[in-house]
Amino acid sequence: MFRRTKSETSPAPAEPAPQPKPGGKGRPTPSRKEAEAARKATFKKPRNRKEAAALRREKVRTERAKMQDAMRTGDDRYLPAADKGPVRRFARDYVDARWSVMEFALPVLLVVSLLGVVFSGVFTWLPAVVNLLFLVMIAAIALDWLILTSGLKKSVTAKFPKESPKGIGFYAVRRTMQMRRWRLPKPMVARGEKPA
Repeated sequence: MFRRTKSETSPAPAEPAPQPKPGGKGRPTPSRKEAEAARKATFKKPRNRKEAAALRREKVRTERAKMQDAMRTGDDRYLPAADKGPVRRFARDYVDARWSVMEFALPVLLVVSLLGVVFSGVFTWLPAVVNLLFLVMIAAIALDWLILTSGLKKSVTAKFPKESPKGIGFYAVRRTMQMRRWRLPKPMVARGEKPA
């Protein structure tokens, strides 16, 4: 009387899960409305000149922000073309790792010339000393320039045999003339550290 029937005891067969088509994308196709909205979101065409200028300004602003960030971090992707590449990176590290006469030349020459102007009336021999110091400083700068460029070109040729060292000397000298804390891109090596 209270026995189970045969149909109650056996569970109903489960419906098989739909198999994805081979080569299918594994998701439902979006509706036309969704596809058009997604396309318009990625490519928003300006309606007038004012919107076009605003979009252009925004693009320039984001590019400039990326470049400024790269100047601080040394990210090669967003650096200006003049600073890009492994050879330029090596040259920057080579310059930043050494002490140089050139980076202190401008402050020293400024102080010496100011002393000469202020105290030339008091001390008659001071203008001759100032001129001598100028000549010594110029000779030291020229010697430092020669040592820097020859050493850098030799190192670049050894480390990057397929790259041309043309223009790398002037790039290094231009960087050396700036005080270390004001150099851009920022120095990535400590003084005395061998560049990688």
